[in-house]
Amino acid sequence: MARKFFKRWLPTPEIMREHPSVRVFGSLLHDANLWHLNRRSVTLAFFIGLFTAFVPLPAQMLLAAMVAIVCRANLPISVMLVWISNPVTIPAIFYFTYKVGALLLDVPRAKFHFELSWIWIQEELTLLWRPFLLGCFVTGLFSSLLGAVTVHVLWRVNVVRRWRKRQALRRTRGVLKKPAKTPPPPNS
Repeated sequence: MARKFFKRWLPTPEIMREHPSVRVFGSLLHDANLWHLNRRSVTLAFFIGLFTAFVPLPAQMLLAAMVAIVCRANLPISVMLVWISNPVTIPAIFYFTYKVGALLLDVPRAKFHFELSWIWIQEELTLLWRPFLLGCFVTGLFSSLLGAVTVHVLWRVNVVRRWRKRQALRRTRGVLKKPAKTPPPPNS
């Protein structure tokens, strides 16, 4: 079920290879392990994608693709999960990460107004960078670990459930199946 679920929603390797954000990797994209859907590659892809979503850089997709290629994780899932932080969600995510960092550093929370511009980065981020970056790191690490463990456990539960279902089906077939007639013993 897990494999079928992901296959239904993921783009094909051919489409992904032509995407501008990953096309720069060229022949590295021909590694079959980048496209496999197994528990290891999907779990690692969730970790990479969720952690990279909290990295405050404009090239998050490129970063996620590079790490997925190096770690041989599922490339489409790694790249797609980065879009958790999109232009609509970035202000809320960055505000939350700043608050987490300020709480961890025990810094009084300053007025935080996020704007996706170079002026904001030059003026505001220079004052707030420590709690902001710490919050991004901690929140990214927490969410990526939580996502990876959740996927790993759900995948395992699904495999065990399917295995038990097959075993029960085999047992019922064995009980319902009539044994072959044995020929009568020869008279001696």
